Amino acid sequence: MGNKEGERRSLKGNFCPECKRGRIVVDPKSREKYCGVCGVVVNELPIDLGPEWRAYDSEQASKRVRVGLPMTYRMHDKGLGTAPPPFNRGKPKRWQTNVATSKEKTLAFALGEIDRMGSALKLPIDIREEASLLYRKAMKKGLTKGRSIEALAAAILYIVCQKYGVPRSWKEILEKSSAPSHKLVKKAERLLKRKLDIKILPASPVDFVPRFCSLLYLSGETRSRAITIIKRAEENELNNGRNPIGTAGAAIYIAAILEEEWRNEQDVADVAGVTVVTIRNRYKEIAEGLGIDIRGDFYSSIKRDRRSRGGYFGCNY
Repeated sequence: MGNKEGERRSLKGNFCPECKRGRIVVDPKSREKYCGVCGVVVNELPIDLGPEWRAYDSEQASKRVRVGLPMTYRMHDKGLGTAPPPFNRGKPKRWQTNVATSKEKTLAFALGEIDRMGSALKLPIDIREEASLLYRKAMKKGLTKGRSIEALAAAILYIVCQKYGVPRSWKEILEKSSAPSHKLVKKAERLLKRKLDIKILPASPVDFVPRFCSLLYLSGETRSRAITIIKRAEENELNNGRNPIGTAGAAIYIAAILEEEWRNEQDVADVAGVTVVTIRNRYKEIAEGLGIDIRGDFYSSIKRDRRSRGGYFGCNY
């Protein structure tokens, strides 16, 4: 009886119940309690109610925590679950899982259209988020009433792509859009820029070069050469008033010939979304303005290639 009372007193005084001399120490990692003198374990393997992961700062903890989906503007309810409705005569109603009002239905359809087009155009998530936020701003100002949702979605994606340096041509946007008319899309684009006071600088031809070269399977040297040609053309004011997409395609065509990675005009035109005549006229203007002998380089490179292969039909050139 006396021993039990002494044990209780030692535990209350945070002393070891075995040797009665050492104090109880708590391991910060395993949370085990043991005596600091004799080493006896008083309480082992406690239940850990915390997460199974570790974080060393608040940013890392916010990324690893799993308490639901993050908030997103790409969903009409921002990805947050709805609260349960109030009780009615002692019986709970069903959870509100569907969109209730017509305004929310329109918003859900518009955001779905933006996300569909962004996915088809292979746009990053942050661009789609920004486009969804811009549509919400337009809706608050009453710019969406009486207008085609598909046209507004396409116009907003075009504006956001221009604003954040991920340019897409009108042809690419209109191909993925389900708007009833292409004129409505361009009209919506002008309206949004005017009413929302959006000022965007014209796209640079350099912005289109990496994507076009990737689609044409060209090397990094050809890409660098095309960017250099565009910068030289800008210094000589050869790009003033010209379509940046056509300029980018023409510079890539010239660079491919100079780097002996030939691509015909039709291939470049298909990737750029312009006509063959545009590519031909622009590369002739640039080559003449910069003093590049593109025909000489083209034919001499063809002859070198044929010599390396032994010529056609066994003939040497």
